[in-house]
Amino acid sequence: MNQGEQVKKINKWMMDHEQELILQLQQMIQEPSVQLNESGIQKKVAQSLKNLGFKVDMWEPGGTKLTEHDAFISSRENFEGSPNVVGVLKGTGGGKSIVLNGHVDVVPEGDITDWDENPFAGSLKEGCIYGRGATDMKGGNVAMLFALQAIKSLAIPMKGDVVFHSVIEEESGGAGTLAAILKGYTADAALIPEPTNMKIFPKQQGSMWFRLLIKGKSAHGGMSYEGVNAIVKTQKVLTVLEQLEKIRNARVTDPLYSQAPIPLPINVGVIEGGGWPSSVPDLVKVEGRIGFSDEETVKEVQAEFQEAIRTLEDADDWFKQHPVDVEWYGARWLPGSIDADHAFMNILTDQFEQVIGHSPQIEAAPWGTDGGLLTAVGNIPSVVFGPGVTKMAHQANEYIEIKNVRQCAEVIAGTLIKWCNVEEEKA
Repeated sequence: MNQGEQVKKINKWMMDHEQELILQLQQMIQEPSVQLNESGIQKKVAQSLKNLGFKVDMWEPGGTKLTEHDAFISSRENFEGSPNVVGVLKGTGGGKSIVLNGHVDVVPEGDITDWDENPFAGSLKEGCIYGRGATDMKGGNVAMLFALQAIKSLAIPMKGDVVFHSVIEEESGGAGTLAAILKGYTADAALIPEPTNMKIFPKQQGSMWFRLLIKGKSAHGGMSYEGVNAIVKTQKVLTVLEQLEKIRNARVTDPLYSQAPIPLPINVGVIEGGGWPSSVPDLVKVEGRIGFSDEETVKEVQAEFQEAIRTLEDADDWFKQHPVDVEWYGARWLPGSIDADHAFMNILTDQFEQVIGHSPQIEAAPWGTDGGLLTAVGNIPSVVFGPGVTKMAHQANEYIEIKNVRQCAEVIAGTLIKWCNVEEEKA
């Protein structure tokens, strides 16, 4: 069977079995796998992999090898009740191996009144499936499983090994993927089907969270001039962050970022200060995230950030006497990239063209993924490509188009067959 025939057979099989894809995705969404509640969905994934002939390892991450690693970051004391699942399907030998990496953790649903229906119902309407995690990233996970089901059903052999990562903690910094890497579950390339609008991302920015503590001096509101208002001082801090964002992004020349209005954003997500309307607030907490490229190190970005905050002392004596405290806490995602002419990129691009009928858009990811860990720690060339509308991630009424999930599965299936060096049969 030559490659063209394989593509046609996979397409027909997937069209004929689309209802199975829909049901599997609905069942995934119906598992509310927010942090601390991942066990149910992981049992389903483990069973799906066993049905496909994978040897499955299911474990709760932990141990000093993980927690003392430089790339480890988590707010959790342990991962009890939150297992990782990795499946390995051995090839016939002699081919290149691949990691298929997807996370099962989803962000909380938020205000339930913002949803038109139960966020964990997995409702099917007009060719779309709705629910928390549909786009980020259970649609991509199901696309990977559906691709593997097609290959197995059509009895297409593969020479290289397939390593399937179903991980926790991606939304909080990647401890699940790091744990899989440290257990030796690596390969010659990796594909992460996060929601990219079916674009191909050979580059992913990194990001990390920061916390700033801005000090003031309390006083009665009727004599506010006796105090120093920390909220007013915070306005100066926010101006410095805006200036730093402009400076950092003015340096970005990579054409893969050309479609991003702000390639490396600095976002302030939390501001807390004051406790009484008639009191001058003496402390404000600001929390946010800063994006960075694969051309920078974590330490370099932190140093530039901290120097920008220090410049406040040059402009305002209050900050000289009461410097802003800078903390690096919570989540962190490392950047990653793959050479544009890497063989895996070429194969993925070729398969996209065969399935979709035109060339893919190739850009840099506007957010971090576990691909950075796979690249930096696992030394695995990694690409992000998946179904789902990027802007729908983390929003109410999150949805994904079934057509895109199926097409993504077709591209993945063809990529697996080609990358793992399946020998083509001569007609």
